Amino acid sequence: MQLREEILEKIIERASGLFNKSQEELNADTRLAEDLEAKSVNYSQIITFLEDEFEVEIPFMDFRRKKTLGEAAAFVEGIMEG
Repeated sequence: MQLREEILEKIIERASGLFNKSQEELNADTRLAEDLEAKSVNYSQIITFLEDEFEVEIPFMDFRRKKTLGEAAAFVEGIMEG
């Protein structure tokens, strides 16, 4: 499994619990604000989960600018790869 796919899988895992959606309903094109109606606290919960999971620092404001779960995964991958 490629790193981005692994990150996306973890984002979907966390988002499904936060937004009461099945993992099958979520994919790389799922929009955080429009489809999931994510609020600041939800972004923080996802970021904290990913930081713990991958031992990486994720800037909140930069992460929040990502529109889809796939964009968020690509952003985190970029941080991890330096």
